[in-house]
Amino acid sequence: MKNTIDPLVYPKDFIETGEGLLFAVVAPDIENGKVLCFLRYVLEASGWKKYSTAAANAFLQAHHPEYLHFSTRLAAHLHAVAIQNIIRHHQPRQRLQALMRTAPDDSVEHDAYQLGQLLQVHGVNLLALGITGSLLVNTHNPASDIDLVCYDRTVFQHCRALIGELIQQGQLDRLTDTDWQEAYQRRAAELSYAEYVWHEQRKYNKALVNGRKFDLSLLDGSTVEDGSCSKHGAVTVQCQIVDDRYGFDYPARFGIDHPTIASVICFTATYIGQAFTGETVEVSGMLEQTATGLQRIVVGSSREAKGDYIKVKNPAS
Repeated sequence: MKNTIDPLVYPKDFIETGEGLLFAVVAPDIENGKVLCFLRYVLEASGWKKYSTAAANAFLQAHHPEYLHFSTRLAAHLHAVAIQNIIRHHQPRQRLQALMRTAPDDSVEHDAYQLGQLLQVHGVNLLALGITGSLLVNTHNPASDIDLVCYDRTVFQHCRALIGELIQQGQLDRLTDTDWQEAYQRRAAELSYAEYVWHEQRKYNKALVNGRKFDLSLLDGSTVEDGSCSKHGAVTVQCQIVDDRYGFDYPARFGIDHPTIASVICFTATYIGQAFTGETVEVSGMLEQTATGLQRIVVGSSREAKGDYIKVKNPAS
């Protein structure tokens, strides 16, 4: 692909540059001719190497500072790639369709193919799904997870219900204690282990297929950004969820009953789908105010979301 992106970019797409850099797209809008993204892989002599947040920032600072970017619209430091620098646009839906048409090359692709077949047999329209993460860009290894993304809210909720049913039927398996421990350590959640697992198990957006973990995220596009905003410091509040319709979106949006704060916006996967309408939660994040005067709490304003969390208060056992 040269000097264009077709069709549009979506979060969880990947873009590749001629320098051997793979960036994960984090926002659907082009800003000043650039795609907002974050460096995830660098091509080295031994192959693609995954970079942490700190390592990615240090690498770009040293070698490609032109990709460091401050988004005034998002009020955040991230990365951005000019459209003319993109040589390949990796799209999750195209990857899944290609995988379902051809024989899997390895165990990860085989399990993803089998999962796709299982969902399809139970009425899921695979045209609404895609594969992101390492499997999208062929950087996976035998221990890799499968990261599915859904582009339709109705299909997503069907999949969530179906995952629960297939677990009950024994066609899919629950995550093991080891799986949960590994996920908890990787997420570095600001919750106890017991709190983390309690919240996760009721989401029904992850399970095991042939012993391999997969998860499902939603990217419907119905949530609308509030435009440029100003930051007003870290806050922790208790409130009730009054609208969870967009609780599984990226970013997730929860309407709350707080007297001055209208909503909670969540950019970190750990707390997406974290609470449901009617539940009382404690939320810690960055207080922001939009140009129209609306206040919101952002959970995950930085990639690590250190100190940020959403947790249900006094959950039913």
